[in-house]
Amino acid sequence: MKKILLVGKNGQIGWELQRSLPALGTLIAPEHHELELTNSGNVRRVLRDLRPDIIINAAAYTAVDKAESDTALASAVNAVAPAILAEEAKQLGSVLVHYSTDYVFDSSKSSAYTEDDVPNPQNVYGKTKLAGEQAIRASGCRHLILRTSWVYGVHGGNFVKTVLRLAKERGELRIVADQSGAPTWARDLANATVHALIAWEMSDWSEELGGTYHLTAGGRTSWHQYAEEIVRLARQYDAALADKALVIKPIATQEYPVAAKRPANSVLANDKVRDTFGIVMPQWQKSLSACMHLLYEQVEPR
Repeated sequence: MKKILLVGKNGQIGWELQRSLPALGTLIAPEHHELELTNSGNVRRVLRDLRPDIIINAAAYTAVDKAESDTALASAVNAVAPAILAEEAKQLGSVLVHYSTDYVFDSSKSSAYTEDDVPNPQNVYGKTKLAGEQAIRASGCRHLILRTSWVYGVHGGNFVKTVLRLAKERGELRIVADQSGAPTWARDLANATVHALIAWEMSDWSEELGGTYHLTAGGRTSWHQYAEEIVRLARQYDAALADKALVIKPIATQEYPVAAKRPANSVLANDKVRDTFGIVMPQWQKSLSACMHLLYEQVEPR
C-alpha cells in the first residue's frame, strides 16, 4: 500500500485532496504545527521518518498583495520549502506533486499560455512560485508541477464567497472587467490530480510523463462576468438575493488599485494534460454551478 503525504491539508485544494487521495493509498495529512514549512529541519525530519511514496504539496503563500511587503515569508513557503521537499523526494525516490500558478506569466500573450511559453512573473507571489518550480526541476526528483488559476471551493476564502457576501451587503459591486482567466474548482483539481497519478503509475512512473502541466477549468471569462454568473446562480437559492436590485459594474484594472500587479491574461492551455493523461477539465460555468449547489445545499432552491 502506497504511503501518501499531503502538505497543506487545510487549504482549498488540500481540503479536497483529503477526499480524493485515499483512492491511491494510505493518506498522511499532518497539521501545520506537525510539519512547518518554514522550518527546514522539521520538514526533512518528517519526510525521513515517514518515507512517503508520494508527496503532494498543496501548501502555498497565496496572499498576493501582502506578498509584496512580506517577501521573506512568501519566499520561504513558495520557493524554499518546495526546494526542500524536492531534495528529500529525490533522496527517498518519492514522487512530488506541486501546484503552481498562472501568475508566473506576464500577460504579453493574448492567447492561452502553453507550458512552453517563457515565464515572466510581474509580482512577488509569481516570482516566488516560479522559484519553487525551478527548484523542483533542478532537484531531479520525479515530479508533476500543476499550474492552475483563479481557484475557488466550498472550503476557505475565495472570490465566490467574497462576491456572495458583498452582494448581500451592497447595492453595487465594482468588478474588474479587463482581466481574463479560468475560474477553477478545487474539487476538479483534486480529482484530476488523482487521475494523473493513477495514469502515471500505470506507466511505471515513466520519466516522459513527469514535468509541468497546465490544469484549469475549460473556457475563459473576466472577473466581472464571473461575478455576474455567481450572483445569477445564487439568486436560485438565496431569497434575499432573488429579487434584489443589484448593479454589477464593470471597471478597468486601474480603477481598482492593489499592491501587486495582476496579469491581464491568465488563460492557460490544457492541451498537454489532455493529450498525456486524458484529462479534460469541465467548463468553468458547469463546475461553478456544482460548487454553488454544495454551498447552498441546505437551502431549498426557488
